[in-house]
Amino acid sequence: MAKRRKGRQIDGVLLLDKPYEMSSNHALQAVKRLYFANKAGHTGALDPLATGMLPICLGEGTKFSQFLLDTDKTYIVTAKLGIRTTTSDAAGEVVAEKPVTITDAELLPALESFRGKSKQVPSMYSALKHQGQPLYKYAREGITIEREARDIEVYRLDLLRFEGDEVDMEIHVSKGTYIRTIVDDLGELLGCGAHVSMLRRTTVGNYPVDKMVTMEQLRSIVESAQEQDASPYDLLDELLLPMNTACYELPVVNVDDVSAKYLRLGNPVQAAGAPIEGLVQVTKGENEEFIGVGIINDDGLVAPKRIVVDHSAALNN
Repeated sequence: MAKRRKGRQIDGVLLLDKPYEMSSNHALQAVKRLYFANKAGHTGALDPLATGMLPICLGEGTKFSQFLLDTDKTYIVTAKLGIRTTTSDAAGEVVAEKPVTITDAELLPALESFRGKSKQVPSMYSALKHQGQPLYKYAREGITIEREARDIEVYRLDLLRFEGDEVDMEIHVSKGTYIRTIVDDLGELLGCGAHVSMLRRTTVGNYPVDKMVTMEQLRSIVESAQEQDASPYDLLDELLLPMNTACYELPVVNVDDVSAKYLRLGNPVQAAGAPIEGLVQVTKGENEEFIGVGIINDDGLVAPKRIVVDHSAALNN
């Protein structure tokens, strides 16, 4: 007999403003408990010392978290010049200290060299996996793993402030870009070393900043409801964004009810206006209900890739 999953079937995406010194997994588990959700997953970890936008997918929304991993992101970062650390941030051990005599004339061309397309070697203190283990676990044991350079792109890098040994920047980057590595490389290029002393993720894809909520706001809703002996879920659920916002970049095709049933059974279907290749969002009927993501197969049909379970139908059976 299958084990019954504990928690509510609630689907959507919460834009959490992750607090300082909380791990992404801790934040994820806290949100899952507050929502009493049966399933949850985040979309790209933030370091404990980083704050900002952490999209958390609930329920069927977890099927589409990968699309947010693959999207661009924007950060505000403070680089502390003169000190290089093992982790390239303030949590690491100091490995070198040098005096800072950098001028604008030296900093500006150095920053320019990071704009555009380049290759980046991920930090040993990243969450990338090697033989099933994240690189940071090897790093903590003093083991260095050979890493391949990856293609990245810095779409925009704006200098916000340069005072003494601190450089504030706003950086808009492609998927898989490590801001700590950019800062460490900047310090080496300037010859004085550098590490991240503050990092905040301000955007993920096209998600609106004003939809972010803090852990304090969520807990306040739950506590107020408990004081009134009421359920907090109506108010909490209002904060969720639709599941399909995770794959907003994909073109949309609409199918009828019969085709939707075939897709849910694992069968490809024909859809008017479908592109000739690639992934698509699939909606159903006049209301354009989101039912998942499909992929165009060799026959030009929409084949199921990630399909939302129809829980209402399951309850009626």
